[in-house]
Amino acid sequence: MHSAAEDSPLGKSSEYIATYTPSLLFPIARAAKWAELGLTAETLPYRGVDFWNCFELSWLLPSGKPVVAIGEFAIPADSPNIIESKSFKLYLNSLNQTAFADVAELQEVLRRDLSAATGKPVGVRVRSLAEVTAEGVATLPGQCIDDLDVVIGNYARPQPELLRCEPQRLVEESLHSHLLKSNCPVTGQPDWGSVVVRYRGAALDHASLLAYLVSFRQHADFHEQCVERIFLDLQHLLQPEYLTVYARYVRRGGLDINPYRSTAPIAPDNRRLVRQ
Repeated sequence: MHSAAEDSPLGKSSEYIATYTPSLLFPIARAAKWAELGLTAETLPYRGVDFWNCFELSWLLPSGKPVVAIGEFAIPADSPNIIESKSFKLYLNSLNQTAFADVAELQEVLRRDLSAATGKPVGVRVRSLAEVTAEGVATLPGQCIDDLDVVIGNYARPQPELLRCEPQRLVEESLHSHLLKSNCPVTGQPDWGSVVVRYRGAALDHASLLAYLVSFRQHADFHEQCVERIFLDLQHLLQPEYLTVYARYVRRGGLDINPYRSTAPIAPDNRRLVRQ
């Protein structure tokens, strides 16, 4: 049994340990949040991945010379656990004064520890600054709906009742918005993100989607659960042939979290956005 987020280091004063300490990782079971959405591990209607990108990754060479890099961690969406974000940062900081023979050894240590914490194999890539620089900044696919006029005054909870569609008109399209905001359920700090909806099915009313996304503005939940809630609400409304929902969240503490959920296998683009 894993403890609740309230028992994690999040929102508390913490000692920053600079030598390798894998016990700093704090897993949180997904089951409770799945249950809030009416799901279990056996009934998940999606597949996907949570991409975590670390921009404060550093360690020592055997000579004592430090190295900096960018870490990419791919956590399966059906893993039993997520990792509480502050504990993830504390764990990564514990590598700062730890020597590794080479990048391959570091990647193997990260893979082993993160897979043990989440309960499923985690993909790990340690990337040079030059490699990530060469990729550049990505733009989101499809139509941006942020300039549409909407009227909304209730931000306390997500409002799926705002969503509208035309059941008789079938379309295939990609829509995105940069107006997603929710709050950390433990600290109350704002989480800013951009969200993409790709689907084939009943035509979604674009303005109603924007109003729905804005209704998350004061909602308290983790990134992964916000994306899962959006996915489920759209699936219920549209009954689509195909649906993908993903969000690119602004980094905090050197980490950004990017959940992807889809009804079909996908090859996610993990290039950063301008706000990341």
